[in-house]
Amino acid sequence: MDASCLEYRLSDEERRTFNETGFLQIENVLSDFQVAQLTAGTDSIYERQLAAGQSPQQSMFYPNFIPENPLFADLVDYPQILPKVWGMLGWNIYLYHAHLIVTPPAEQERPAAGVEKTFGWHHDSGRVNVEMESHPRPRLSLKVAYFLSDTSEEGRGNFWIIPGSHLHDELERPADGKGQPAGAIPVLAKPGTAVFFDRRLWHTASPNWSDVTRKVLFYGYGYRWIRTKDDMTVQDLWPQSDPIRRQMLGWGVNCNGHFSPSDDDVPLRGWLKEHSPHEAK
Repeated sequence: MDASCLEYRLSDEERRTFNETGFLQIENVLSDFQVAQLTAGTDSIYERQLAAGQSPQQSMFYPNFIPENPLFADLVDYPQILPKVWGMLGWNIYLYHAHLIVTPPAEQERPAAGVEKTFGWHHDSGRVNVEMESHPRPRLSLKVAYFLSDTSEEGRGNFWIIPGSHLHDELERPADGKGQPAGAIPVLAKPGTAVFFDRRLWHTASPNWSDVTRKVLFYGYGYRWIRTKDDMTVQDLWPQSDPIRRQMLGWGVNCNGHFSPSDDDVPLRGWLKEHSPHEAK
């Protein structure tokens, strides 16, 4: 990893924004060329799934996409993003979950204002939110979403959030099941934008009422002692990966090293000791 990536470390302002809102949005992380290449890779998977019986009217949720294309693997330790991830979570991290979503235009017309159904608001991590005893629950992980399509207007299958809700274990939804909770907003993102969000942030997908097919790549980072959330078949990428990418792809010396890591388990820590010692603690 080149030391030039330190230019993209988490700033004090970014840290404050993420800690207070559970959310951070950065534009122009990907170039137009990168967006076009990644879109082509996403389209290839989508077309294959359609040929296998995926309904063209349904959203495609596709996990374990990293091994499908070297361009997807290059985002695992992307220099403009990984320094911010370790700035939020520290160095004992890896990619525990990844999925891409393609949301085609909805067939039905958009309901009138005031009668739209409440979306599927949730926290990430499933049973973690039932079995953890602390309040608020711990952060544990975050996701980075790379937007390939233009969702800079509302109604394009936007990702919705409630800023600051990551500090609240419960969410009060409309009793009649219509409309969205107080404080809910759509994320308006141009192609090439990266959005970081705390797993505890109350968020949801929404219908795509536009004629633009929504395409987003999600990379989930968590502590190395967290199990993978999907059947990530990334082991074949280990031999051709440098040590830090190998760490991000789940490599380790042994199981105990996920809890009490040696330098061999976490080359990111060794790299930080050399290039940014205060972040290696």
